[in-house]
Amino acid sequence: MELTHILLIGIAAFAAGAVNSVAGGGTFFSFPALLAVGVPPVVANASNSVALWPGSLAGAWAFRRELARFKRTLPLLSVVAFFGGIGGGLLLLATSNAAFAKLIPWLLLVATVLFAFSAQLSRLVARFKPAAPGHDGERHVGPGGYLFQLAVSIYGGFFGAGMGILMLAALAIQGFKDVHEINALKNWLSAVIYSVAVGTFVIANAVSWPHTAVMLITGTVGGYAGAAVARRIPALWLKRVIIAVGSLLTAYYFYKTA
Repeated sequence: MELTHILLIGIAAFAAGAVNSVAGGGTFFSFPALLAVGVPPVVANASNSVALWPGSLAGAWAFRRELARFKRTLPLLSVVAFFGGIGGGLLLLATSNAAFAKLIPWLLLVATVLFAFSAQLSRLVARFKPAAPGHDGERHVGPGGYLFQLAVSIYGGFFGAGMGILMLAALAIQGFKDVHEINALKNWLSAVIYSVAVGTFVIANAVSWPHTAVMLITGTVGGYAGAAVARRIPALWLKRVIIAVGSLLTAYYFYKTA
């Protein structure tokens, strides 16, 4: 690799790790960077997942206090994310990116709108389900949350762009009001999905290791740094950042598929 390539993908991975730990959508930075230095699309997609995996773990660790509030629901959510990630990874290896790429901007648009209006939607959903989780004691996820997580996990194992925003939207609609709590859960589940996808891609020999090695280091540092900064941001501003990231991702992918 040339020095300019190392700098480009290194900076992009740092930004991706930071953005993923705050709101999701880091693939917007890292995946195009890999394509820009000449990595083929499928290999770039697989390498990107491997590179961002430790960053998700670092982000989850930084939010470990908030994550501890999901003791009862976390094991089952992790299992759902595990099998969904396997399914998505196998789907990537068996299918071209072209057909699915056309769906990406629409998925991102829906996720961003859902998150932006999550407060109104959660009040509507509350009429048909038990009260939303409280702020003391254990946090709970309803059956709809598990089903949505399965779909998001398959999507994340396949491509991953906007996966975090989709998770945030689902949890917010479930009634979770603390953005830092759902950010913690999103980071952990993203790490689980990346873990199984990584195994699938490594076994299939679909990873460019020279590029991945650079991104592993800078992406992990970015993931921890981004989470540390996110905990100091007021919840309202963090939500605005998430909506802004989702809007940018949506516009970008609509432009790419036009």
